[in-house]
Amino acid sequence: MNTYRTFIVVASLLTMGACGKSQPQTKPAAANATTKNAAAKPADKAAAKPAAKAAAKPAAKPAAAKANTKPKAAPVTGQIPAPSDVAAPPSDAVKTASGLASKVLTKGTETAHPGAADIVKVHYTGWTTDGKMFDSSVKRGEPIEFPLNRVIAGWTEGVQLMVVGEKRRLWIPQDLAYKGRPGAPAGMLVFDVELLAIKAAPKPPAVPKDVAAPPADAEKTKSNLASKVLKKGTGTTHPTSASMVSVHYSGWTTDGKMFDSSVMRGKPAQFPLSGVIAGWTEGVQLMVEGETRRFWIPEKLAYQGRPGAPAGMLVFDVELLKIMK
Repeated sequence: MNTYRTFIVVASLLTMGACGKSQPQTKPAAANATTKNAAAKPADKAAAKPAAKAAAKPAAKPAAAKANTKPKAAPVTGQIPAPSDVAAPPSDAVKTASGLASKVLTKGTETAHPGAADIVKVHYTGWTTDGKMFDSSVKRGEPIEFPLNRVIAGWTEGVQLMVVGEKRRLWIPQDLAYKGRPGAPAGMLVFDVELLAIKAAPKPPAVPKDVAAPPADAEKTKSNLASKVLKKGTGTTHPTSASMVSVHYSGWTTDGKMFDSSVMRGKPAQFPLSGVIAGWTEGVQLMVEGETRRFWIPEKLAYQGRPGAPAGMLVFDVELLKIMK
């Protein structure tokens, strides 16, 4: 049976990426924000159009992780049997105000709980209440890493109750799961989750002081794209519109709200310049490797009023790490 990859559906503006050409779930590969292929995230939050080909597993560079010392498990063959209490939470399950129910299966070895923005490493298996398994990292033989604020609400809340080494069963009501979204598992979902490691979330980049409008010393192109070099580069070659590039970036609306950031995911975004919004395609070609530049991208070069995407002029700080080809 085809498993429903819970974390490939990890949805959020960030996960779906916000700088590329895509549909409400942007076109980034799994969790980045600037490519043509959008990655969804369990917590269905609208995504921005383009997105970058980013790894589906936001393996964060920041903060040291508590390493999982367990050897990599071999994939499990066949279906993993559903728990005997899969149909409904038992009387000894603990419920929160949101309706999430859970029960500790194995006590943890640590004391710290992850925060909503932290990156966690877990093994899990999910079933519908009729006992059908729809996803399992255990079956694939490989744990998954993701930021807790980029998955379905029941995961964001439930995993924060846990500590490293703990195994817990979660009964997640539909309004904390996929909310009836077509193609997603329906109704209450049951997950067995083992928390393997926690990586502290990186601090969010500071909002630019000139986020509201381009300053007087910003350069402008004929298309009305404005930009300013924040750090000079070390390279001499500029990418072309057909180039594949690796970048770190953060994006804000002009009221200072950050809507996407590879920095917060702890992993650079990789994408073809032909597969992102026009302001990115034009702007990144002005850069050289090692350069950091701030862009003020007018709406006509961004998402052009597309529903669910960031509206109006957008501001991006972009560091060009590498011109890949």
